[in-house]
Amino acid sequence: MIGGLAVGGGSHGGHDGYAPGPALLVPLVLFWVYLAAALRQRGPDGGGWPHRRTAAFGTGAGLLAMGLALPAGGFAAHAWQHLLVGMLAPLGLVLGAPVTLALRSIDRRRGRALVRLLRRPALAALAHPVTGLALTAGGLYTLYLTPLYRATLAHPVLHHLVHLHFLLSGVLFAWSVAGTDPGPHRPRVPARLVVLGVAVAAHAALAQLLYAGLAVDVPAPPEQLRAGATVMYYGGDLAEIALALALLATWRPQVKHRRVSVGPVSIRR
Repeated sequence: MIGGLAVGGGSHGGHDGYAPGPALLVPLVLFWVYLAAALRQRGPDGGGWPHRRTAAFGTGAGLLAMGLALPAGGFAAHAWQHLLVGMLAPLGLVLGAPVTLALRSIDRRRGRALVRLLRRPALAALAHPVTGLALTAGGLYTLYLTPLYRATLAHPVLHHLVHLHFLLSGVLFAWSVAGTDPGPHRPRVPARLVVLGVAVAAHAALAQLLYAGLAVDVPAPPEQLRAGATVMYYGGDLAEIALALALLATWRPQVKHRRVSVGPVSIRR
């Protein structure tokens, strides 16, 4: 287990020249489009799109904005950015059910086309929880165990691309595990919980490597590595617990029907 919570300081190992700039417009535009579509669902009886969905999506957009605007100040700040952009914000965005809202907002012809697209076999493979796990956890190991992180310090564009990867892969993983939107057939809940457990173990193992400074290629002093590893370890656990709770909250047990013969008639019970 990682030691006590460390508070990161200094500027080594962080993106000192990083400025979010136009990237901050992304969460603002996302929420504006979502809110406009949600308001159009309001009916004459006062009903409409669930407020909890709007609140969840707004929370996700807000966390994304926080992650993008977080001042660069060492590896611990980078770890907070990844936690917000790649784990917490995607869960809020997914719980907002944006695909369902889109289907309600467009005409039937386009809606059918979107549903057909979601049912394609290739998309089913892409939307599988194992694929999301490989992209999120694999991306983290690639970033910290290869020269990629060092390269992002020198190339801001590459830094933005890494953020985009973690945002999209985080959304994909959260959607495949706990999403309520229509999509390809998801594995049963026990299988998704197993994949989530593997994700917890993968994040914990990488955090331990960072904390010990073993096999990682991060140009930061030991105290910065320990601070960032602590954020990844405990913050990642909290994010994955929230994802598990979201999965269980949206789970609807399947009711098995059996046929019972009553004279010449067969009925389902």
